[in-house]
Amino acid sequence: WLVPVAAFAGGALAIGLTYALARPGKGSGNATLLLVGIAMAAFCSALIGFLTYIASESELQSLVFWQMGSLARANWADVAAVVPLFAIGVFALQRLATPLDMLALGERQAQHLGLDVTRTRRRLVAFSALLVGAAVAFAGSISFVGLVVPHVARLLVGPGHRWLLPLSGLLGALLIVVADTAARTLDPPAEIPLGLFSAALGAPFFLWLVLQQRRKVAP
Repeated sequence: WLVPVAAFAGGALAIGLTYALARPGKGSGNATLLLVGIAMAAFCSALIGFLTYIASESELQSLVFWQMGSLARANWADVAAVVPLFAIGVFALQRLATPLDMLALGERQAQHLGLDVTRTRRRLVAFSALLVGAAVAFAGSISFVGLVVPHVARLLVGPGHRWLLPLSGLLGALLIVVADTAARTLDPPAEIPLGLFSAALGAPFFLWLVLQQRRKVAP
């Protein structure tokens, strides 16, 4: 369990540093948070590259396989460890559905409605970090699920977060199961890394969503 624990701790530390350095709500906006996040991601990528460089052959194989994302090594002990974290994160975020709807109107409008934007944002970052850290710690990096699925869910139920949040979770889980099944059956006995498979499917679909949105905005 050392690798999942270290992955979760590292992810939480990176998110905490990003939030602390950006200091949202202290005169800096979302652009500053985004730029600090990009810089932190570049630093973490460099650190991972260094660890990959000094790793032994067996460690390198495990590290690369984990970076590509996979459920091949999943077991019930991992599920038992993840479920409590997911239950806490999902319950907490669902209680923030109304504040999220208010934030969607804009920070200034949300403040006029009585929302403590800084406190709400901190809670969102904390619980999102809990969910993302738990998932990536055990399954590795699986690309484009978090980009594509919420857009699909929004097309189905609209922008209201009361239904958008649970539907996004269910659709994301369904997509992972379908993609993992396809990755295991397309080229048996070999298994295509789940992260590569999801990126190959998700990237074109995400580009299609962007183009569709541009057509709606264009005069």
